Formats: sequence, structure tokens, C-alpha cells
Amino acid sequence: MTPHEDRVVGEQLLTVKDLRVHFKTHDGMVKAVDGLSYDVARGQTLGIVGESGSGKSVSSLAILGLHRNTNATVTGEITLGGVELLTLTDEEMRRKRGRDVAMIFQDPLSALHPYYTVGAQIAEAYRIHNDVSKSAAKKRAVEMLGLVGIPQPDRRVDDYPHQFSGGMRQRAMIGMALVNDPGLIIADEPTTALDVTVQAQILDLLQKLQKEFNSAIIMITHDLGVVAEMADEVLVMYGGKAVENGPTNELLVHPQMPYTWGLLSSVPDITSDPNLPLRPIPGNPPSLLSPPSGCAFHPRCTFAARVPDNLCSTTVPALEQIEGKTFHLSRCHLRDPEAVYHNEVLAEGPAGASAIAAQVAGVLPNAPRHLDAEGGES
Repeated sequence: MTPHEDRVVGEQLLTVKDLRVHFKTHDGMVKAVDGLSYDVARGQTLGIVGESGSGKSVSSLAILGLHRNTNATVTGEITLGGVELLTLTDEEMRRKRGRDVAMIFQDPLSALHPYYTVGAQIAEAYRIHNDVSKSAAKKRAVEMLGLVGIPQPDRRVDDYPHQFSGGMRQRAMIGMALVNDPGLIIADEPTTALDVTVQAQILDLLQKLQKEFNSAIIMITHDLGVVAEMADEVLVMYGGKAVENGPTNELLVHPQMPYTWGLLSSVPDITSDPNLPLRPIPGNPPSLLSPPSGCAFHPRCTFAARVPDNLCSTTVPALEQIEGKTFHLSRCHLRDPEAVYHNEVLAEGPAGASAIAAQVAGVLPNAPRHLDAEGGES
């Protein structure tokens, strides 16, 4: 039995097993994703977090087959709705892309073509997978623009991307992603460069549309406030690997891996003294061309010296289920990390357990989740 098999979930939609995405370069092999496994059920939101270069976007692009015809070597299994994607031909993958799985890209101004109207681009995405006339496709584009909250969609459908504001372009990208009712939506930093008000509107929109279409969402983000509001489950990535995975409330209140502790400690506490310094993670993310031996995080980890026999620098820890938890996986050699986190990490700064939980759940205004010290919602 794998660590994932004991979970009680809804209809399983996506299964990723031992995914590896390696890029051959003149300097050697870059192991951008190295043995990643996770599941996403229909109607569920999975938040993938980690620093830049941890493999978040690369792993998601592999689901869409966007590494094909490049210098990437992709191995493992990616099963969507019972279909193994890595064995499909290019034509079969094109029929899947946009219809069964769609992506909301990070920068809509770059993703949208400047020479075509917004409506024409949404209509094209619809016509590729549906045998309909141009007028029917345009009608569908107007419908989608209205659905995502664009005012006067029958007029704005003929506007070009530069005539839309940043928030409106992001809404148009969401409309394009949803135009064929895909089962899986991958949102890559969908609220980057948007102000807090527009960010909250976009997240509310995604939640509303997810309920309407019963879609699964993979949310790639650096923002733990977004994760606390949106995600049912969190996957923390570092150095191309998953280092922690579990239900959002459980993982954010009872994190088990020092890298996750660093991410949480880096969140500003809006209730504390504004003159207090932030607590960043020391050092830099590892080179995926020549990653450190053993645990990739050990050169930056302040607790590595506590593990006997230099285990952190010589042996890669397994991603194992935390004892006593229904589903919470962590990759760490440290003994009793729960006690270390609560007795030492939280005690170092002004924020206690409840303050950290409030930071994570309250970064966005009116966040629906308010975590208490026991991991429950209030």
C-alpha cells in the first residue's frame, strides 16, 4: 500500500506517480522534478508551494504535455481520468489539452496574443474541441466573459488584451481555461501582480466556478494566504521533490519539515511590532544541476546537526506518513519534529502557534478558513 492509498477521497481524477522531468544541458543533467507523486480528486484543490526553482511549474507543464519536442526527458506516470497521458501521441495529447485539462498562466498579458481580440481567442479554444460555427463560438465567448464577471461582455468580447485591466485579463484567462468545462484546471500564480482586492475577487471566482463545474484545481503559488483560503491539501516542494504533503489545516498548524517551518516563519505577522525583522530561510535554493547529497535542504537547515551520523548530508530521507495521522507525509530525519516546532521554532519569535495560524489564514481579507491551534476551523 502506498502512502496515498489509505485516504478517503472523492472520485480520483489525477494521479502522478514517480514523475521525473530532466533537462539535458551542456553542463550536465538538470533534475527539475525528481520522483514526484500526488493525487487530486474531482472537486478538490491542491496547493503546491515552494521557492522559485523547486519544480512546481515544470511538474504541472508535464501534465499538459508541454515538454514534448524539447530537450526534456519525462518519465513516470500521469493518469488523468483513467488515461495515461505520457503514452499518448502528440495529436491525442492536443485533444486532451484544453478540453480535459487547462492552464491559467501566470502572466495573462504574455499568454494572450496581442494581435487577436480576447473573444476571438476564447472562441478559438472552444472551436478546437467543438464542431460549431464562428457565431456559436463567439456566443460562447460572450457567455464565458459574463460568467467570469467581465462587464458588458457582448461589447468587451471584441476588445484586445491591452484594452483590459490586469484583473480583467486574468478573468479572461480563467474564462478561456473553463470554456470547454475541463475536469482539471492548473492555476500557475493566478494572482501575481494583482492588488489585494482584485486578488480576493479572482480567488472567490475560482471557488465559485469550481463548485459549479466540479473541477479539480492545482494552485501553484508562493502565497501561503492563498493556500490557506483555497486549498484542501498542500504539497510542499523543494529541490524537485515533495518534502511535505497533507490536509491544509493539518499541515499549516502542525508542519513536520524544517523547510515548511521556514516558509511559515517568513510570513509577516500583521499583529506584531512592525519594526521586528522578518525571519527568512538562510541561504539559497539548491542547484538542480548538482544538488546536495542527502537531504537537499540540509545545507540551509539549522536542525541538521541534531541528526546523528551525518544522516542529513548522506541519505535522502523517505517521504513517510506521520505516525498517528490519517494522511500527512513528511521527508525528514529529525526525531519528534512536532515538539521541536512548537517548543523552539514558534518560541524564537513574537508569533506563537495561534499567531502563525492567524497569519496564514488571515493574509487575505475575509479568508474563509480560520485555523485554531488544533488545526480545526472556527
